Amino acid sequence: MNAPTLASVSIIGTGLIGQAWAVVFARAGCITTLWDGNAQAAQQAVTLIEQQMQTLAQYGLVDDVPGAMARIRVADSLEAAVADTGYVQENLPEVLDIKLDIFARLDAAAPPEAILASSTSGIPASAFTEKLAGRARCLVAHPVNPPSLIPVVELCGAPWTSEQTLGRARAIMDAVKQKPVTVLQEIDGFILNRLQGALLREAFRLVEQGYVSVEDLDTTVSDGLGLRWSFMGPFETIDLNAPQGIRDYAQRYGPLYQELAKTQVDTRPWSGELIDNVTTARRADLPETELAARRAWRDQRLMALAAHKQHASDNHNDTDMQDTH
Repeated sequence: MNAPTLASVSIIGTGLIGQAWAVVFARAGCITTLWDGNAQAAQQAVTLIEQQMQTLAQYGLVDDVPGAMARIRVADSLEAAVADTGYVQENLPEVLDIKLDIFARLDAAAPPEAILASSTSGIPASAFTEKLAGRARCLVAHPVNPPSLIPVVELCGAPWTSEQTLGRARAIMDAVKQKPVTVLQEIDGFILNRLQGALLREAFRLVEQGYVSVEDLDTTVSDGLGLRWSFMGPFETIDLNAPQGIRDYAQRYGPLYQELAKTQVDTRPWSGELIDNVTTARRADLPETELAARRAWRDQRLMALAAHKQHASDNHNDTDMQDTH
């Protein structure tokens, strides 16, 4: 990836996701131009972004808040926002007609070499880019909320998205210290939501059928599976959980999982009664009036974890460099 590609980026839509993307790019050294259909919202976003950066700085996740904020601009029009950009991250509502309209405007206004990416979590790129002259440079870059704290970004092109676009998008995400995952073909929900959905379906089923309480189900993940999953994925987990690795694990436990799978085929929607019961259990543990405070606690824990993982990664890289000498 050449330097001009990363020098200037555009954030279209300045809600929570757009603000977090602005943090990601500005702290990485990019000139970051914001645009929103609501000019007042765009201006307010600058204040909110600075507040986020100040908090992140306390955990070592932003090195230079004034410097990062100096790289953030607000454009008066969409056309001005993308006139000199190398990369566009769109963050507008999950409505197909809105995506169709905004990508047509972006394709007409942005430089031909600029990548056009959408943060959509559910609409495939093929649904809103097919008729564009520049459709080969369009893709989905689906973040996990907020991308300023959770670095995975799912990159998923349409059938006509060029390999060059996907490669450049991946390089850009690497450069701004995100963790790109390439989705090799379009699929509903991409990868993360499908994995999360499978776990949620089984969690609801186990509670509904009386096998476990809501509180203990959460504990099973937060103090069990989640501890390993915070630094390695399921394939590496099982590779390390049998003496001879993956094949050994599959031979030992494959039959058990096959039997379990036979009981996990229920695709009924979550019932109103089930949702009420889970809600009651959660509100007993956390009153609705305390949700906002708990979200703030969650974000602080994510910041601490992100800082820890960054420190561990830096130490690992330093060790690798020493080993090469």
